[in-house]
Amino acid sequence: FFQGSKKFKRLKKAQRDLDGIRYGLSDDEFDGSMKGGATAEEKLKRTLFGDDDGQPLEDLPEDEEQIEEEEDGDMGEEDEMADFIVEEDDVPGASVRRKKMKNKKSRHAFDVSSSALKEAQDIFGDVDELLQLRKQGLDYSDQKERRLEDQFEPTVLSEKYMTVKDDEIRTIDLPERMQISEESTGSPPMDEESIIEESNWMHKQLTSGAVPLFGKERTDLSINKDDIMRFLDLTHVQKLDIPFIAMYRKEQCLSLLQDPEPHEVDDVDQEKSDKKPTIKWHKVLWAIRDLDRKWLLLQKRKSGLQSHYSKRFEEESRRIYDETRLNLNQQVFESILKDLKDAESEREVDDVDAKFNLHFPPGEVGADEGQYKRPKRRSQYSICYKAGLWEVASKFGYSAQQLGSQLSLEKLPVDELEDPKETPEEMASDFTCAMFETPQSVLKGARHMAALEISCEPSVKKYVRNIYMENAVVSTSPTPDGKIAIDSFHQFAGVKWLREKPLSKFEDAQWLLIQKAEEEKLLQVTFKLPEKIMDDLIKECNERYLSNGVSKSAQQWNEQRKQILNDALFGFLLPSMEKEARSLLASGAKNWLLLEYGKDLWNKVSVGPYQKKENDINSEEEAAPRVMACCWGPGKPATTFVMLDSSGEVLDVLYTGSLTLRSQNVNDQQRKKNDQQRVLKFMTDHQPHVVVLGAVNLSCTRLKDDIYEIIFKMVEENPRDVGHEMDELSIVYGDESLPRLYENSRISADQLPGTSGIVKRAVALGRYLQNPLAMVATLCGPEKEILSWKLNPMENFLTADEKYSMIEQVLVDVANQVGLDVNLAASHEWLFAPLQFISGIGSRKAASLQRSLVRVGTIFSRKDFLQAHGLGKKVFVNAVAFLRVRRSGLAANSSQFIDLLDDTRIHPESYLV
Repeated sequence: FFQGSKKFKRLKKAQRDLDGIRYGLSDDEFDGSMKGGATAEEKLKRTLFGDDDGQPLEDLPEDEEQIEEEEDGDMGEEDEMADFIVEEDDVPGASVRRKKMKNKKSRHAFDVSSSALKEAQDIFGDVDELLQLRKQGLDYSDQKERRLEDQFEPTVLSEKYMTVKDDEIRTIDLPERMQISEESTGSPPMDEESIIEESNWMHKQLTSGAVPLFGKERTDLSINKDDIMRFLDLTHVQKLDIPFIAMYRKEQCLSLLQDPEPHEVDDVDQEKSDKKPTIKWHKVLWAIRDLDRKWLLLQKRKSGLQSHYSKRFEEESRRIYDETRLNLNQQVFESILKDLKDAESEREVDDVDAKFNLHFPPGEVGADEGQYKRPKRRSQYSICYKAGLWEVASKFGYSAQQLGSQLSLEKLPVDELEDPKETPEEMASDFTCAMFETPQSVLKGARHMAALEISCEPSVKKYVRNIYMENAVVSTSPTPDGKIAIDSFHQFAGVKWLREKPLSKFEDAQWLLIQKAEEEKLLQVTFKLPEKIMDDLIKECNERYLSNGVSKSAQQWNEQRKQILNDALFGFLLPSMEKEARSLLASGAKNWLLLEYGKDLWNKVSVGPYQKKENDINSEEEAAPRVMACCWGPGKPATTFVMLDSSGEVLDVLYTGSLTLRSQNVNDQQRKKNDQQRVLKFMTDHQPHVVVLGAVNLSCTRLKDDIYEIIFKMVEENPRDVGHEMDELSIVYGDESLPRLYENSRISADQLPGTSGIVKRAVALGRYLQNPLAMVATLCGPEKEILSWKLNPMENFLTADEKYSMIEQVLVDVANQVGLDVNLAASHEWLFAPLQFISGIGSRKAASLQRSLVRVGTIFSRKDFLQAHGLGKKVFVNAVAFLRVRRSGLAANSSQFIDLLDDTRIHPESYLV
């Protein structure tokens, strides 16, 4: 009744194959009785033994297969609902199979025994998928690659560093952080001239106090320009990372290794520091790295703007036929290119860009025909320009460029200003039009053009900017709402009343509070120049812009010029300077706050593992202490004890729900006594070196007393059970802020699956005591949970990217000075966390290297990183000295030779590996 449908062809074919298998029939039998088709076994048989005409399946012409496909597709296209109506006595596809078998008369295979067929299938497997791949023209590797991208969400691939871009970064033999930086900056220039130019700019930035790293009071730091040049050569040309340079090329840049903020230490601390070297935060090197990035981005932007300007100028020139205007445009364009070349900061480039966009506004020139175009927003300047008022503006006197050169004292030839003989109104009357009907409106439009050109002239802006930033003052006063809300205990109490505070006196993050209070409409903020400074500025501009003429027309022209200067200063320049001052204050405050954030993190990460008494330390044994970590619980969950071995792995867990009970009830007292006995046995069995107690509330002080009571009881009643490691056992408080982050992180679920939250928290508490660096680095994975760690009360003013850049900077310095024991980490996954911060290695290369190391279990020589674990030569040079190869983990019981130098800071370039 209904014909078959192309849409459901595959479903029907699958049903036929299923029926054939169900009835145990061969292809020929199935075709004769059930009108079915060939199975995979029959296809395999034909492949192995050929058809009856001797033609193997692989040699079948493609057009024959195509005909077969087309015939399958031609069946029953009249009605697509056929497959939904099935007659009970109808055999699906019977007539279709008869039609198809007419074209397959040459494909009847020889009879083959079932045992031979079974043996062939065992050897070669099911060939259905292989045949399908052959028809689609795909090889297996392409199919596998597509499966990976189709199977997972892009976010998952990104988190696991499995994207195509991640593979490229892993493969390229360059330090990973350097590669990522160059994605935005482009490859740095390597020629000597470029390096000299950049080092001169950097030296100027470092010695002028522009870098907040040095503070206002610290100006005696001597930076050698040649050291900067050598540093740039090491990074740009030799592709060496900062930790490697600081450790193994320090003689080439000694002045850059100074600490800009030396700490004053007392005699006791001095004695300790003399005994043991401390790790160092290379702030100057990181500051130069940031300046290098700024410089490269600046040059990239300048290069792009220059190309754009040239193209735009050519387009504009083709539209203008007035020779005078063409010459004027040529002069403006040449001055723009000169200013762009001389620009040394983003702000100066912004000035040049503003001037270019004023004189050559982006229009519809070059737009493809048929494109949708946005309606242009016509400015007052462009209206005046199209009305021809630029000719009037050019007759007022000096151009904006000439005024700027006089203010900046450049030695440019400037003729003495001569006033026109006719009055301004007489000249303006020649330019009246429909838009500007009176001479007064013409003069007003021309003054607007002249004032705007002056305000957009880079040299004028630079002159005014220097005066403004050095002398402007800020005042604050509360709004009516602020008077009610801000009391003496309020966050904004310190900035409620400020009176004329100079911009140069804002040294900390105070401006961020002012900015926030202003946004909440609690404060009014005013910027102004002191009256004397303002008068001097106006006087200087008048002297440079006005003529010395005494005639009546000269006075009238000077009045016009005064109005132009007044409009330029008060209408454009000073408001823009206030915006810049706000931006500068915000930038300086954030830089200061970011440095404080880095200091807070440094104090958390740079501390060493917990140390026992000096006389208990075995110089040959550097294993971390066995730690018993305790987290107080209110009952649900109960107070929990976790015992960690020296590698941070969980040995045992104890829950004590009644240990902290204060009730005098007999039953409660008995339960508490039972818990005390359990804790006593727990400590006796595991013999911890130290007990760390999470400090969360006042109950923890009483819990500490309870634990001490148990220890005293253990020593008194069972002195033989107390090992020498537990002599004078200490109980120390630990901060639970980081462990709580770990408790709720995804990485804790991966490392401690099926474990309760309070146990995860206790594990992190103990591990932080054993290895602070590794515990902090654990939370620096793809999720970046570390960003939720509250280190500074004002850190909410920083963005996540700003905070993580500082976190990375600190952890890179610490991780490379501490080093990484790769054999120990191969046995204990959590110790691999600092690997991504090793010199030359980032998160992607670290993930690949970690998988390789875990797969082999041990490594016995540093050269194996190059040969067996896929590190490129450049990455190997950067990283290898910070990777320790020693007898630990699975290598502890091996008899294979390990070079002692592979466990030192000595770089393999100094010895044979």
